[in-house]
Amino acid sequence: MSGHNKWSTIKRKKGAMDAKRSKIFSKIIKEITIAVKESGPDPESNPRLRMAITNAKGASMPKDNIERAINKGKDKDASSFTEVAYEGYLPNGIAVVVECQTDNLQRTISNIRSIFTRYGGTLGTSGSLSFLFERNGVFVLPKKEGLILDDFELEMIDAGAEEIEIEEDTITVSTMMENFGNMQKKLEELDAEVEIAELQRVPNDTVTLDLESAKKIMRAIEAFEDDDDVQKVFHNLELTEDIMAEL
Repeated sequence: MSGHNKWSTIKRKKGAMDAKRSKIFSKIIKEITIAVKESGPDPESNPRLRMAITNAKGASMPKDNIERAINKGKDKDASSFTEVAYEGYLPNGIAVVVECQTDNLQRTISNIRSIFTRYGGTLGTSGSLSFLFERNGVFVLPKKEGLILDDFELEMIDAGAEEIEIEEDTITVSTMMENFGNMQKKLEELDAEVEIAELQRVPNDTVTLDLESAKKIMRAIEAFEDDDDVQKVFHNLELTEDIMAEL
């Protein structure tokens, strides 16, 4: 599996930010709220909150919105959310993992099952697809003018980088899940302008489909992403340049 396609899901997300900014904001606000409820409002001692704030800034969320989300998390009377992942198959053997944060499990599973069914797929049992994906930390940052790439790469390798992909205007750094915190701190020390920082489920192998079949799969992926309870969607469809151009 090529490096270009390995991180194309996260790059596709970056490209869609403008088109779906309000929905992205609501998902980030939910993540900030949960992070605060889980480990407190101080990002210095709460890595999950620090990651959520990084993503909020990368999505150009106003500071006031971030602060309101933190305050909402501190409110003991605010809604509590359950985190759950649903796994299943879409046509042509495309494996999908849908990560959700919900205050109503019955509503969420009903919606997720409905989307699988609508697009010719089937909802599986929890953990049934875990062997198909590897958990990795992924960081995307702009390639700034004047950056000394050799020095930067050495810093990343020292912090636990597994892969560094340098393109025309972006740099993507991946780590093992256990090195995520170290990499996050290193990028902060370097004052790097991180646009996306998250834990991903990266497919061990991908499935290549013809363009029309792939477009049908991506319509299903977008239907999952449009659900208010869905935070992230991971799949093993090979996103070729032709497919990316159609999205």
